[in-house]
Amino acid sequence: GWVRSVRSQKEVLFLHINDGSSLEHLQVVADPSLENRDLTFGSAVEVQGKLVKSPHRMQNMELKAKTIRVVGPCDTWSFPLKMKERHPLEYVRRFPHLRCRNNTLGSLLRIRSEATAAIHSFFQDNGYVHIHTPIITSNDCEGAGELFQIEVSEARKSAEKTHFFNVPAFLTVSGQLHLEVMAGAFTHVFTFGPTFRAENSQSRRHLAEFYMVEAELSFTESLEDITQVMEDLFKTATNTVLSKCPRDVELFHKYIAPAQK
Repeated sequence: GWVRSVRSQKEVLFLHINDGSSLEHLQVVADPSLENRDLTFGSAVEVQGKLVKSPHRMQNMELKAKTIRVVGPCDTWSFPLKMKERHPLEYVRRFPHLRCRNNTLGSLLRIRSEATAAIHSFFQDNGYVHIHTPIITSNDCEGAGELFQIEVSEARKSAEKTHFFNVPAFLTVSGQLHLEVMAGAFTHVFTFGPTFRAENSQSRRHLAEFYMVEAELSFTESLEDITQVMEDLFKTATNTVLSKCPRDVELFHKYIAPAQK
């Protein structure tokens, strides 16, 4: 994992290691002789030792290290993230290759991963067929949103006067029309893929790219049949996230969206 903190004392060396699987760090206790100049905040390490019950109430287990090997050193002076500092998201976003190491964005991505898996599981468990609807399409799906048009580069455009697909092509705004066709063969279908909207707005309510869940059901007798599926989907995904990412969710309720629980 990666070193999140280093504390060297006369008789003992403490490290906090995180492998990205959760918000919690693993405390490593080692002999000070195992420390070297590359063992710094942000460095990637391989630690071998014995997992034992921790005497501290803040953690259940700790690792008594026998060997510590730095597999990726980190220059703490040039490294933009600093130990024990809560960086604003505006600052973190300036470093796209490192921002996922930030607790907030790391938690968000773990929550998103679990929610995505829960949504797929819900549909699979209830007999839905997963359909991969086209990302490049010639339809605008009943005017669902402004479309991004796909064009070849200027160099090729001069040589080719026609469209690449012989018709204008766009990035999809919805897979609904394709799903409606598929529902005529499979009864219950869903898609969960990238969607693109070209509304000229930079607000939080208008995303240029996002993943959208869509489903179609044949042989339904009432609107309640459909709303029940929606309700069950929300409850399943929510329960999964709350049970599998409790610390990540708590981080948001504490620092990002207080009073929203």
